[in-house]
Amino acid sequence: MKVSQPKRSRWLYLGLGLMLTALILFSILPLATSIWQQSQTNSSTGVTSEAVKRLENQALGYQMILEREPGNLNALQGLLETRLQQGDLTKALIPLEQLAQLQPEQIQYSILLAQSKQQLQDEEGAARIYRNLLAKQPDSLPALKGLSDLYLAQNRPQEAIATVQAAITQSIQAQGNRSDLKNPTNITSLQLLLGEIYLQQERPQEAIALYTAAHQLNPQDFRPVLAQAIVLKQQKQDSQAKPLFDKAVGLAPVEYKEAIKQMAVSTPAASTPKH
Repeated sequence: MKVSQPKRSRWLYLGLGLMLTALILFSILPLATSIWQQSQTNSSTGVTSEAVKRLENQALGYQMILEREPGNLNALQGLLETRLQQGDLTKALIPLEQLAQLQPEQIQYSILLAQSKQQLQDEEGAARIYRNLLAKQPDSLPALKGLSDLYLAQNRPQEAIATVQAAITQSIQAQGNRSDLKNPTNITSLQLLLGEIYLQQERPQEAIALYTAAHQLNPQDFRPVLAQAIVLKQQKQDSQAKPLFDKAVGLAPVEYKEAIKQMAVSTPAASTPKH
């Protein structure tokens, strides 16, 4: 019997989210991260009239620079930051789109642009950006994560699964011999992303099977082992989970060992759906 989404354990997904993002190339620029957080804070708390005026003057100054130098990256970044501090995501799209065009190698701008469009209910525009990124780099984890999350938000889980599965297959084929992969870490990250989708769809057995295959493909990566341990513990199978937690601790970099030990002794917040 399945349980509804609100009753699912947040502990499980927090653990998997930490694991998924721990060692993968999925980071927005520090600037983008800070200004995004700042925009959320300003939107929820409001700003003083003095701050409003200061931000308006600041935006005007950057716009004057851009009238003389349309490709000035510093001014574009400054204008983007100001618009987000103002909480005006619509106006932030203008400098963000220019930054994405001027620096296509900086995928973070395109990802932030897609996220912004999704926030503004332009889901097709967001999907188009993700697809364009994937056309250039089919195994791009940020783009796959963004597109699969978009599909899930639209209640299209099978398309999310198919998209990530195709990327995994293509990535393995591109590297040739499965027993001698040149870059197994990125493939493992893609497998973890697919496992996350399975768990969100309450399909833990398929996730466990995927994590087992991921570990066989990349035995030195702690993440698939930890993923199995988390899911088994969530299913109250502590005796099977414990050796996997121990193994994950042994494989993990020093900075993650303590967090894994804490996961091993934590009590799940809710029981896992029974199948």
